[in-house]
Amino acid sequence: MSAIPATEDEKRGSGAAARGRGPAPGGSRPARTARTAGPVGPPRGAWTVLVLAVVVGAGAGVGSIVFRWCIRTFTLLLSGHSDYAASPGAANPHVPWLGPYFVLLAPVVGGLLHGPLVNRFAKEARGHGVPEVMLAVAQRGGRISPKVAVVKTLASALTIGSGGSVGREGPIVQIGSALGSTLGRLTGAAEGRMRLLVACGAAGGIAATFNAPLAGVFFGMELILGTFSAEAFGATVLASVTASVIGRAAFGDNAFLNLPGFHVGHLSQYGLFALLGVVAAVVGVGFARFLYVIEDFCDRLWRGPEWLRPAIGGPALGLVLLALPQMYGVGYPVLQRATEGGYAAGFLLLLLAGKMLATSLTIGIGGSGGVFAPSLFIGAMLGSAYGIGVHHLLPGSAGAVGAYALVGMGAVFAGAARAPITAVVILFELTGEYSIILPLMLAVVMATAVSRLLSRDTVYTLKLRRRGIDLEGPVPGAPLGAQRVGTVMEPLPAPLPAATPPADAAGVLSRSDHGALPVVDGAGAYVGVVTARAVAEALAEQPDAAPETVGRLAEPPAAVTADQPLTQALHALLAAVGGGVPVLDAEQGRPVGWLSHQGALRAVHTTA
Repeated sequence: MSAIPATEDEKRGSGAAARGRGPAPGGSRPARTARTAGPVGPPRGAWTVLVLAVVVGAGAGVGSIVFRWCIRTFTLLLSGHSDYAASPGAANPHVPWLGPYFVLLAPVVGGLLHGPLVNRFAKEARGHGVPEVMLAVAQRGGRISPKVAVVKTLASALTIGSGGSVGREGPIVQIGSALGSTLGRLTGAAEGRMRLLVACGAAGGIAATFNAPLAGVFFGMELILGTFSAEAFGATVLASVTASVIGRAAFGDNAFLNLPGFHVGHLSQYGLFALLGVVAAVVGVGFARFLYVIEDFCDRLWRGPEWLRPAIGGPALGLVLLALPQMYGVGYPVLQRATEGGYAAGFLLLLLAGKMLATSLTIGIGGSGGVFAPSLFIGAMLGSAYGIGVHHLLPGSAGAVGAYALVGMGAVFAGAARAPITAVVILFELTGEYSIILPLMLAVVMATAVSRLLSRDTVYTLKLRRRGIDLEGPVPGAPLGAQRVGTVMEPLPAPLPAATPPADAAGVLSRSDHGALPVVDGAGAYVGVVTARAVAEALAEQPDAAPETVGRLAEPPAAVTADQPLTQALHALLAAVGGGVPVLDAEQGRPVGWLSHQGALRAVHTTA
């Protein structure tokens, strides 16, 4: 996970080593509140970030209003309806003589407009957007071109308005993130702050789009930032709340879906929900794979200029829309009806397959839009069909069909994106019912676990890996990261016996070049690491409350092995409180060396 470095103001502040890392995985207990006089509160740098977070949230909220207005306008112009999925199969009043066949031409017209726009001004605006934001945060210091916000708004609105079966959350995430990155550059924010502002933009976009401020917060931290800390939480909350307030002022305080009431009437339903989570994982992973199979197929077929690709591929999407007009646009009216039990099981499965095909074709031919809403759509169809099935098999204990639709939405998204916290929170916010939490958490956890077994990647990271980019691996061309830990580690410091009293350990640590030392038990087995901070805290406690040995203070940090790439070990190193972490033998798990910040930097000097 990425660490957020502190500003110079924070470094000069109270003396606490607040580098935005959060608590160390290995060691000490939380620091006590200092008993000193003086002002209490965040340092000046933290206040600056909070103010910027509010500005980014406001920008994301306004961007959401503009984006939704563009979608509605282009949908009216190209289909004659504010949301064609609510009137599937109807004629376009602008060209009534075409009847329902206008859907064959709408994607072509939209492609002729957004294809050249994307190709000329911002190629990264093509596709579903979230992977590009994740890449910018992980490997590019949070830098996103400001052109992306404008191009993504127009391109995605044209794609959705002309029938593209994609979501609006991916575009608004990219739009909000571009605004956050631009503000960071204008204010001269450090790289860590830039990443945080990008996450704030993403959080604000999700919050305003779904009227779900909590989901926006966890989306920003879980998927975009990849870390949880007090500073990140505070900033994303401010951005999310600000965007939600602006969104509610424009659209009202209503969820984008009016979902049915939810309750668990029989304990046996929990087993059914767990099984639904397993099935949803298979469907979610299958959706991610199918998406890129279709994209590969379109890549092999097309040999012309990229700007023309969406228009030439438009008729293929039009044929799908002609057969299943419910696939036009985002499809919230269809999703709404499915949760209310308005479709038969067979038609629900047809809609599920149709959404997979329509979304994949939209992305494959060069369209711009998100996959979050399609995954919710697919989950609702799966859950509703599953609910109808179990209701016929177990009519006395299965419960309402709508309950399975709600849980299916969260479980399929969790299986595809592997973001369980976001999945649980957004469905909770959409329903407003606490009773959904237990079955939803059960299904989402099952979906996430099975998804990990089935696939290394998510629907977002798979796009990057296909381009040779590993978010957890070394950045191509970077001077630091590709080396193996074994080539840069230092000799292992003499370990402390677990039976050493804290007072004796203090003397050893005071003479050591490291702020931490490994600890071994009486048999020589590795126990963990004890930090100078943990020993100092123990010595400051009442004698009868303090631990008697350092073995009670030692905790193992995140495991670092000699055969790991340095880029993976840096996450554990940055999170460590002391001056380094032990390097373990991959087979036996015993310490064989020591990795420090200085040792990692020496690798750059050696390879230079």
